[in-house]
Amino acid sequence: MGHPTEVVQVYGRSQCRRAFEIRDFLSRSVVHFSWTAVDTDFDCTRLIGLPLTDAGLPIVDLPGGTRLRSPSVTEIANRLGWVKQPKLREYDVSIYGAGPAGLSAAVYAASEGLSVVVLERDAIGGQAGYSSLIEHYLGFPGGISGRELAERARQQAVSFGAELLLMRDGWRAQFEDNRVRTILNDGTTLVARSNICATGVEWRRLGLAREDEFIGRGLFYGAGTSEAPNCEDLEVFVVGGGNSASQAAMNLSAYAKHVTMLVRGTNLSATLSAYLEQRVTQQPNVTIRTCSRVTELDGTGSLTSIRIEDSRTGVAESVDTARLFVCIGGEPDTEWAAQTPVVRDHHGFLVTGSDLEESPRRSTWPLERTPFHLETAVPGSFAAGDVRRNSVRQVASAVGEGAMAVTFVHHYLSTVLA
Repeated sequence: MGHPTEVVQVYGRSQCRRAFEIRDFLSRSVVHFSWTAVDTDFDCTRLIGLPLTDAGLPIVDLPGGTRLRSPSVTEIANRLGWVKQPKLREYDVSIYGAGPAGLSAAVYAASEGLSVVVLERDAIGGQAGYSSLIEHYLGFPGGISGRELAERARQQAVSFGAELLLMRDGWRAQFEDNRVRTILNDGTTLVARSNICATGVEWRRLGLAREDEFIGRGLFYGAGTSEAPNCEDLEVFVVGGGNSASQAAMNLSAYAKHVTMLVRGTNLSATLSAYLEQRVTQQPNVTIRTCSRVTELDGTGSLTSIRIEDSRTGVAESVDTARLFVCIGGEPDTEWAAQTPVVRDHHGFLVTGSDLEESPRRSTWPLERTPFHLETAVPGSFAAGDVRRNSVRQVASAVGEGAMAVTFVHHYLSTVLA
């Protein structure tokens, strides 16, 4: 994917959703790029040769001289040579999602001789790719950023022969004849004898009016890895009290004038790692406001203020800010399973293994044997990582489940071939 000698240049308005999406995608894909904000006709004419209305911002200049005007991230990935067609008619295992669980499964499956294809609708790394620094992952005493960990895993999987198909959205899965047939968004049908769903979770939204309007225009989800350098001398706010929110606060505090954490409960999350709690409470330019929630977003064109309500007193106040980062957990994107026998719980997480016995749809299991530990209600279809019900929300756990799922894939394939 990215290479240190390849420098992509991005030009765009400082408060532009598409420009942010491009920066965020390139950052999580470990592509070296330079960013230039262009907000006046003078700057635009000087840099691009055209006024703002005619320039077609954002503009992306690729190595080799190709200039893209207002491109989608899919177009950029395509021009960088990342969007490819599957090489085989049938694979031993298809993996949905290239976060820690999916990449781990790809490494172990490919290294053990299985033909493997990984489908990813966005950037490599999943939600972990947003993390500015993962400090409690085994073997990295100095910590490692989520995007770097994901890029190393990608290289490892590819070196063993796994195929990665990026920018593959709109999947439709059909289970029949001991095969899973996945129809991709370009109409291509991909066939595999088994599959592992490792699609993780999407950032949970605030559920406020105008939320969509401000995404990338002052409102962001996750730790703000790509946006933090643009917060210099600003008063920024982070919603959440867990690990991801605390990581975001620490990351942003290195750039911003001041960071305020808005925590809904009376204290930081009980699941917050002790080392993070110690750091965030001792950081001089970080303030923690408990019993607080955002009830309103305001601004013209971009975010300029938020309304904060104190649940103890009921008092609400408007606070000026141009940056709000939301880190309140995630929800699984498993709508694709609605038209399949795969069982989901009431939150949308995939039910696997012995948990299927407790499901109202347990009678859908078609075999005499009991499901393997990570197996869904469809034999040969497994789930790993955050998308799975009752999973442990840690990178190490996701990596472990990805490897474990491959063991069960082997067991399943041996029974089919027997």
